[in-house]
Amino acid sequence: MLEISPSKVAYVAILAREIDVKVAPWDSEGDDQDSDGGAVLEAHADDPVILQFKEFIDGLNEDEQANLVAVMWIGRDTFTADDLEEAIDTARAESINNTGDYLMGVPLLADYLESGLEALGIDPEEEEDDLY
Repeated sequence: MLEISPSKVAYVAILAREIDVKVAPWDSEGDDQDSDGGAVLEAHADDPVILQFKEFIDGLNEDEQANLVAVMWIGRDTFTADDLEEAIDTARAESINNTGDYLMGVPLLADYLESGLEALGIDPEEEEDDLY
C-alpha cells in the first residue's frame, strides 16, 4: 500500500518539471544567451524552485520519502507495480543520502513519477490538476 498521498507525488513532479526547463549555469561570463539570442534559464543551488523542492522532500517523513523513491523506481521500470512493497523496503534500506539530493540527480524525474503513479492505477494528470 502506498504510504504517500498521490497529490504529494504529483507536487514533486510539478516542481521537477519546473527545474527541468532550466539548464545548468554557464561557466563563463557572456555565455548567458542561447544561440537564438534569447536569455537561457539557469538552475542555481539558491534557485527558489530548487529550494522549494528540497524543503518539500525534507519535510516528508521517512516512510513518505521511501514511497516517493519507490514510485519513481516503478516509473523507471526498476520495479513493477506488483513489487511496490519490495521497492519501498529497498528505498528504506538504501537511504544513505539525502533523498532530495538523490531525486534532484535523476534525469526525467517528473516522467518517472507520473509513470509510477500510472502503473499504480493513479491518474497523475488528475492529481496535478487538483493542485492548480
